[in-house]
This record gives sequence, C-alpha cells and structure tokens, in this order.
Amino acid sequence: MALKSKHNVEPMFSMSSMTDIIFLLLIFFMLTSSFITPSGLPVSLPTSKAATVELQKVSVTITKDLDYYVNDKKVSKGMLEGELKSKLTGKEGVVVLHIDKSVATEHLVDVAGIATLLEAKVSIATKPN
Repeated sequence: MALKSKHNVEPMFSMSSMTDIIFLLLIFFMLTSSFITPSGLPVSLPTSKAATVELQKVSVTITKDLDYYVNDKKVSKGMLEGELKSKLTGKEGVVVLHIDKSVATEHLVDVAGIATLLEAKVSIATKPN
C-alpha cells in the first residue's frame, strides 16, 4: 500500500518578507534620528553629567566674540527679541541656548529672560561628560 501525500511541502524559506521588514525598520530609525540638529557654529559648549535630548525648535547661539545667532542667522542683541518672537509661534516654544563656555553668565541670563518673557521653555546645550 503506497500512501503518498498529494501536497509536498517545500523546505525552503522565502527571505523577501524579511528584507521588507528590515528596510522598513531602517527607514523608521533614519527618520526618527534626524530630530536633533546640531548647531553648525563654532561654539565650545560646557560639559554636563546629566544630559537630556530636547527637540530643538529655535536655537540661540552666542559665540566667544559675543556674536548672536538665531537658527544660524546673525542678529544684533537689540534685534534678538523681535527675531525670537517671529520664530516662536504657538504655546510649545522651546529655545535651546548654545553658549560658548567663555561667555559671561550675564549674556545667558539676558537671552533666557527674553525667551521666558515670550513664554518659551529654555534649555542649555551641553556636551556629555
């Protein structure tokens, strides 16, 4: 008695669905990792032990020569408030301060005060220790 099955099961595994999943994961990680935009200005940031990543909306940079930049656009200290007001639209305004470690604290306090008056959250950028 020869009992043979009509349906033969192939022992092969198709990798095409696995490559689709890998490419989708790769695209997902590429899109989610691009939320942090580093400042392109030459600033020596102070170091910190505790670091959190903040979604950067508006970047204010003060160089060691006391040049002020808002999102890589050079502005004067007097025009800083107007420029921040135009960039901060909505309730969830976040200002990230990129301040050279040789700059006096009074300049940091001035910029943080302007951002606080505009009801924005202020965060200071640091290098990890």
